Amino acid sequence: MEISILNAIQHMRTPILDTIMCVITKLGNAGMIWILLTVILLIIPKTRRTGVILMLALCVDVVLCNGILKNLVGRIRPFDVNTSIQLLVARPHDYSFPSGHTAASFTAAMALYLAGENKMWKPALVLAVLIAFSRLYLYVHYPTDILGGIITGCIAAYIGYRLEEGVLPRLKWKR
Repeated sequence: MEISILNAIQHMRTPILDTIMCVITKLGNAGMIWILLTVILLIIPKTRRTGVILMLALCVDVVLCNGILKNLVGRIRPFDVNTSIQLLVARPHDYSFPSGHTAASFTAAMALYLAGENKMWKPALVLAVLIAFSRLYLYVHYPTDILGGIITGCIAAYIGYRLEEGVLPRLKWKR
């Protein structure tokens, strides 16, 4: 069933969408857009607490997603099942479940929401959804990998948010 969904998405492909989806997915490579945002938030005193929450949440995400779940589940990628698909991006060499791009993106969006960043979490959520969809469009993840990434990201964000409650008071930073 999941391959059928991915194959249906392939009928949407156009040269313009191919380019757009490749750019969108690159924004999520190694979580760089979210790491850059974290650094910016940490530099600005007014947003430092949010930066700490995001930093902690992304660290939790890396451990949960890439360190534990991908290796525990060991799911092969859809392009290894349907070898007739020509990839538009470099072939990922790690396991498929959960989607790391999606997990990091939803970690960031949810962490911003939990931190009360009303002006930032909504655009972050839109970008997270686009990055998640790009992984399906590019045939590198199954729909359940995306769902797993969303859940992992939300859990990581919550843990990062809760960890911040214990870290900042001990460091005596202003809230």
